[in-house]
Amino acid sequence: MTKLIKGTTRRGALKTLAGAAAGTAALPLWARYAQAQSSEPIKIGFQQHSTGIGAAYGRWYGRTTEAAVKVINDGGGINGRMIEVIAEDDGTDPKRGAEVVEKFANQHNCDVAFGTLFSHVVIGSSPRAGELKLPYFVVSEGHHVASGMLNRYTLQPGITDVKSQVQAMAPYVSENLGKKVTMIFPDFAFGHDHRDFFSAAIEAQGGEVLEKIAIPPTETSFTKYFPRIPRDTEVLYHVMVGPAVLTFVKELGEFFGPSSPAIFGFIDSLEAVDIASPGLEFLEGTYFWEGNPRYAQADQTEYDKAFRAAVGVDDNGASISDPTDVSTYAHMFGCWETLHVIKHGLEHSGYQGPGDRAKLIEAVEALTDFPEGHAHPQGAKIFNGKTHQVFGHQYISRVENGKLVRVHTTSIEDTLYPDEVDYTTQPL
Repeated sequence: MTKLIKGTTRRGALKTLAGAAAGTAALPLWARYAQAQSSEPIKIGFQQHSTGIGAAYGRWYGRTTEAAVKVINDGGGINGRMIEVIAEDDGTDPKRGAEVVEKFANQHNCDVAFGTLFSHVVIGSSPRAGELKLPYFVVSEGHHVASGMLNRYTLQPGITDVKSQVQAMAPYVSENLGKKVTMIFPDFAFGHDHRDFFSAAIEAQGGEVLEKIAIPPTETSFTKYFPRIPRDTEVLYHVMVGPAVLTFVKELGEFFGPSSPAIFGFIDSLEAVDIASPGLEFLEGTYFWEGNPRYAQADQTEYDKAFRAAVGVDDNGASISDPTDVSTYAHMFGCWETLHVIKHGLEHSGYQGPGDRAKLIEAVEALTDFPEGHAHPQGAKIFNGKTHQVFGHQYISRVENGKLVRVHTTSIEDTLYPDEVDYTTQPL
């Protein structure tokens, strides 16, 4: 199903063009020329997980995208042109994902595609984007972009990848929680990234992974897997995704009772889930990786405050209009930041239409530093144009009195690793 995200229709876009005219005079000459050439909107195809196991993420990715587009359009758009977002549901399915990319290029005449989260959908969609020469900006976390698995038309400039995340987390886990680890993860590409890269990272710290428990992403009950956890496990590392995450964490607590090992989870296991839910009391004192702290911290920045207000999220990370509607706050900032990177790339490439897509790719590849600010509220970042991957700070939080309190922030340098690909050598 196709939909235009609220507030970004063509009629609404054209209404606001007059208000952008004053800002046009401040643009460079080529940009004013481009504006004179066309007031047609910039069309961004939003590949949204509206249904399937990624639906909770897809809903909040949609809200974040709508908020970012409103901010950009209210500020004059991109070279005076408004953004029009065309959303298509991919069902969190790789085959449908490729079909959606095809529709963006051939049916909707989109300038770029954007938004994909689940790694198997990215991997299934990226080849078609490359064939169609449609710039494909993913908001995933998988290492598939930086590994060289994909192509020059696929970029991940708004969210860090699993390899950098676990590399930065492993020293804290080893030094503070234990060295003998059992891992529980979903049995697809995203989970395999955790399995492979955390195993290597914890071994580099002198630790070891005793058991690796892969769980089908569509599983609805988990107790049968827990007896595989070795008794000498010092740290239980968990990352789970999908609609059954609440069941997963509840059953984990029931299995261990009061005598559990130290527990370190990726917030994916609790995204869109209220920590105060009955049965989650055992999480008190456990640790989580967060891409962006769900709860407003004591040293909250003005940028986080503004981002929450724009998206409609309160200090607890839930919808302002419904405190039981918990956001996917650790991930959805990636949509906001990616859209601002797209804006920057389009403006600096002199983009006028699909014939300039190669120029857009080159313009984004030339980017390096993203300072913390309203466009990047999660924190400062470094972009690697060769690998098409961004690197940034990671956060570890502890559950204290039913809230997530940040206890450690990594440096960006903690997350860096040697290049595995140079996409700039591939033809456009």
